[in-house]
Amino acid sequence: MLPISVKPPPPASSSSPEMPTVPAASGTMFLRSPEDDLSATRLLISPMFEDRNGLEAKPFLPRSSSFSSVTSSSASFYQKRRRQTAGDNVSPFSSANGGQSFRERTTSETTRLGYRWILRFLGLGLYSFLIFPGFIQVAFYYFFSRQVHRGIVYGDQPRNRLDLYLPKNTDGPKPVVAFITGGAWIIGYKAWGSLLGLQLSERDIIVACIDYRNFPQGTMSDMVEDSCQGISFVCNHIAEYGGDPNRIYLMGQSAGAHIASCALLKRAVEEAGETESNSWSVSQIKAYFGLSGGYNLFSLVDHFHSRGLYRSVFLSIMEGEESLHRFSPELLVQDPSIRNAVSLLPPIALFHGTGDYSIPFDASKNFADALERVGVKAELILYEGRTHTDVFVQDPMRGGKDKLFEDLVGYIHAGDPEALAKDANAPPRKRLVPECMLKLARRVSPF
Repeated sequence: MLPISVKPPPPASSSSPEMPTVPAASGTMFLRSPEDDLSATRLLISPMFEDRNGLEAKPFLPRSSSFSSVTSSSASFYQKRRRQTAGDNVSPFSSANGGQSFRERTTSETTRLGYRWILRFLGLGLYSFLIFPGFIQVAFYYFFSRQVHRGIVYGDQPRNRLDLYLPKNTDGPKPVVAFITGGAWIIGYKAWGSLLGLQLSERDIIVACIDYRNFPQGTMSDMVEDSCQGISFVCNHIAEYGGDPNRIYLMGQSAGAHIASCALLKRAVEEAGETESNSWSVSQIKAYFGLSGGYNLFSLVDHFHSRGLYRSVFLSIMEGEESLHRFSPELLVQDPSIRNAVSLLPPIALFHGTGDYSIPFDASKNFADALERVGVKAELILYEGRTHTDVFVQDPMRGGKDKLFEDLVGYIHAGDPEALAKDANAPPRKRLVPECMLKLARRVSPF
C-alpha cells in the first residue's frame, strides 16, 4: 500500500464478449466490473502490440556481473522529461533551483511534506478506526490460531522473518503462495498479509508472508536480497510444513509486487549467467502474481512526488537516480542483453483496479505489454473502479465472494478437479465489517 491522491484515470471500456475468469492466453487483458458474474469476465483487448520506441540501453548485465548496470540514455531521458515538469527545473541534488539553495529548497519541501503527511496520518487514523472491527478479528486469528506459525527465521538480519498460514486440512501436500507485502518500501510488514493468509488457508493453500528490511533500515538492494532469501527458504523448506515444492507461486502487493518482480528477474539473470547457487531456481516458481504494482520507476517518480512520497526520499530508497533503470522490471525485460534470462521467467498474472490512484493501473498494463512483446506469457486482469485498498482490504472484509480472491484461487487450483469442486461448494466467507463503515473507509483512505 502506498500512503500517497490524485484523480484516478478513467477506466477502460469494452463491448467484447464474455470470457472465462481464469485467463488462458498470453497478452490478454480482462476487465472485472461490479456487475459481472464471478464466473465470467469481459474481454477488453487482445491487441497485436506494435513495437514502441524504448530506451536505448547498454547491456543491463554481463553474464557474470551483479545486478547493478545502468544506462546513460535512461538517465538522459529521465532528466529531459523531468525538466519539463513545472517548478522542478534541476536535479534534487543540484545546488541551485531558481535562486534557491539546496538547503532552502529542502527545507521548503520538508515543510510541505510535513503538512501533507499530517493530513495523511489523520486520514489513516480514521480509516483504521472504520475497519477496526475486521482488524480485531484478523488480529485474533493471527496471534491465537494454531494454524499460524509466526516469526520463522530465514536469514541473519533482524527483519529476516516470515509467517506461515497453514490449512487445517493436512491431507496431502498443498500449493504454496510466497507473498511479499506492500508498504511504500517504508512501512511494509509481514502481518499485512494476514487477511490474505486467512482466506487462502481456508481453501487449502499455504501462505508464507515474507518480511524484509524497510527504508531507512535498508535500500532497494537490501529489500530484493531479503526477499530472495525468504523465497529460498520457502522453496527449500516448505515440504516440512506440508507444502508442495512443485506448486509454489510468488506474489507481491503494491511495493511488494515491485520488490518480488525485481527478485524474480535478479534470480533469472543469475541463472542465465550460470551463476552457481544452491538457494532457489526460477523454475521452482509456477507463476508470479503482481497485485497493484509499479514496474517502471521512471514513469512513477513524479506521480509519487505529487502524492507525498517526495523525489528526494524516493531516490534515496532506490539508491539514487542512476539506479532507477536497474530497478524497473518493465525496462529490464526489454534489454536484449538479458534475453536468455527473460526466457526463464514463469507465467505472469497482473491484477489491478482501474480506480487505483496510488499506483495507476497503466503500470500493470504497460508491464504486461512489455512482457508480451518479449515472449513471456502474461495476463492482465482489471477490476473496474476498484482502488488500491478495495481489492486487498475492503472487498475481502465484505465477506461472501470477492473477485480477486476467486481469480487467485482459480489460478492456483487450475488442473485440480477435486480442489475446484471444493471451491465451488465452499460456503461464503463471513462479513467482517458493516457495509456503511467500509464505504466510508473507502472515501477517507489515504492510499
